Order: sequence, then C-alpha cells, then structure tokens
Amino acid sequence: MIDDPLVRLRALCLALPEVTERLSHGEPTWFVRGKKVFVTYADHHHNDRLAFWCAAQASVRDLLVANEPERYFVPPYVGHRGWLGVYLDVPVDWDEIAELVTEAYRLIAPMRLVAQ
Repeated sequence: MIDDPLVRLRALCLALPEVTERLSHGEPTWFVRGKKVFVTYADHHHNDRLAFWCAAQASVRDLLVANEPERYFVPPYVGHRGWLGVYLDVPVDWDEIAELVTEAYRLIAPMRLVAQ
C-alpha cells in the first residue's frame, strides 16, 4: 500500500548509501553502515501517535517544534541530543520528509558517504 507511511519512509531511508534496516526497541530503524541510527519509526511506541524520530540540529528542531507543534515534537530519550520527532498521523509533505531524512543521514554518516 503506497499510502502506508512506513513504506514511504522506508523507501526514503533505504535509497541512501550503505543504509540498512533492522528492529531496534521493537520499531523499524535505519542505520548507516549497520552501526549508527539516523531514523527510527515510532508506531504508537510512547503515546497514541504515529511518528518517526530523526537526527537533527537542535536549532532546526527547536524552530520546527516552536512553529508547528502539530507536526513536530521533541522525542523522548534522544530529544536532548537534537533529535526531531515528526508526526505521520497528520497531512504529510513527503518532499519535506525527504529533506529531513536526507539531513539526518548527513548528520550521522561519514563524510565519504555524504559526498555520494
């Protein structure tokens, strides 16, 4: 089903160089070179909302959360490290999601992979 947010998020993540997927804490999670997490799915894991968490610069996260709290939030556990939560149970701009996923990858991946 193409409208399934997990299918769309998975396609965005796996399109990036040397990305793998496996379960972490019961949720689909995407790793660079099998080691460093850059995106994790959050299917009602901590509340009743469907979302994903991704690496982000703290300043960007704070701006997005302040301007659009209905779409973005500070996720538990990793939010203090700059991570961003993105709700998927609201109307989603998949071009924007693609940018967030790509930026998360750039923050986590080694420079050689980012250059690809």
